[in-house]
Amino acid sequence: MKNYKELLNENRAWAEESFAKIDKKMSALTLRSRDKLADGLKADGTHKSVPPECWTSGFWGGLNAMLYNHTKNEEYLKTAQRSEELLDPALISFEKLYHDVGFMWHILSGALYRLTGNEQSKDRNMHAAASLFSRFVMYKDAPGGFIRAWNAPWQGSEVDNWTIIDCLMNLPILYWATEITGDDRWTRLAMAHADMALKDHLRPDGSVVHIAEHNRDTGELVTTHRGQGYAVGSCWSRGQAWGLYGFTLSYIHTGEERYLNAAKQIANYFIANCCDDWLPRVDFRSPSQPVMYDSTAGACAACGLIELAKRLPEHEGGMYMHAALKMLQALEANFIDYNPDTDAMLTHGTVLYPHSEAQNSVVHISIIYAEYFYTEAILKILGEEFLPW
Repeated sequence: MKNYKELLNENRAWAEESFAKIDKKMSALTLRSRDKLADGLKADGTHKSVPPECWTSGFWGGLNAMLYNHTKNEEYLKTAQRSEELLDPALISFEKLYHDVGFMWHILSGALYRLTGNEQSKDRNMHAAASLFSRFVMYKDAPGGFIRAWNAPWQGSEVDNWTIIDCLMNLPILYWATEITGDDRWTRLAMAHADMALKDHLRPDGSVVHIAEHNRDTGELVTTHRGQGYAVGSCWSRGQAWGLYGFTLSYIHTGEERYLNAAKQIANYFIANCCDDWLPRVDFRSPSQPVMYDSTAGACAACGLIELAKRLPEHEGGMYMHAALKMLQALEANFIDYNPDTDAMLTHGTVLYPHSEAQNSVVHISIIYAEYFYTEAILKILGEEFLPW
C-alpha cells in the first residue's frame, strides 16, 4: 500500500479536473439559487428551498462559503451571506432548534467569521453554540451526560433521553466556542457527549448505533432504536459516516487518542462493507435486494477518511486515503452531474431505509449535504487546509 502523500500526489490532477467541473457548475448555480436555502429538487428539476429551522438549511450557504475560500469568487460569498440572512428567523425560536445547530450555523456563520472577520457571523455562531450547550443532560447519580437530540414529543415519541450518532458532527461548534471565549466548559461538555457515544453508540465490531435511549439518573443505556436504518441492530451507512468523521473531528480538536482509535475502528467497518464497488448501500446489514445506495454516506465518509489518514503515520494513513479516493471516484463515475444547466450535482442520496411505499420518495434523490461533503473531500485532495468543522 502506498502512503497517503504518494496517493495524494498521484490523484491531484484528477481532483483538479473534478474541481474545475464543480466550480463551473456552482458558479452558475450560486446565481440561480441565491435566495434559497437550497436542498433537493422540485418537480421541474430546480432547487427547493427548505425552512430555516430545517437541519439541512446551512449546507447550501456552507458550500458557497467553502467555494469562496478556495476560489475568492465574490459571488459565492454573496450567496453564503444571503443564506445567513435567511437563517436568522430560526435563531429566535428555541422550540424549533435541536442538536443540529452545528450543521446549520458552524459550517456557515462559523466559516464566514473565520474567512471575513464579520462580528455578526461570530455572534450568530455563539448563539447557536449556546443553544447546543443548553441541551446537555447531566446524569443525576453518575458522572457525565449527553446532548439531547430533539425536543419531546418528536414524531409522536417521548425523546427527552434520546441521542443520535449524528450529533458528533455538531460538537465542533462547542470546541470552537472554547477557542473564542477561552472557557473550557464548552469543550468539557462536548467531550462528555463524545465519551457517551464511545460507550453507547459504538459497538465492539466497529459498527454504530443510530439512536440510543438513556437513563438520565444512572447513565445506563436503556435501549436502542432503529432510526433511519433497516432495523434495530443494523448499521445505517450514513450513521457510520457521521461516527467516522465525528470522532475524527473530536480527535483533531482535543488530541485525545480514544477518539482517534474509535474513528479507525468505525472506518475499518465502513471500508470492509463497501469495498466491492466503493458505493455504500443505505444500510450495511440490510437484505441484498433491492439495491439502494446512499451517496451522502460515501461523500461524508471520504472526508473523514482523508482527515483520519492525515493524522496517522504515512503508511498506515495510506489505507484510509486509498479508500477515500476509491469512494470519491466511484461516486463521480456513477452518480455525478456536472452539467451547469441542472441544479443537482451528486445524485442517489437516500434519506433513510424505506419501510413503506410512501418512503420510497426519499430513495436515490438529490440531497445538498452529499454535494457539500463531496466538494469538501475534493478540496482536501487538492491540499485545502481550511477545515469548516
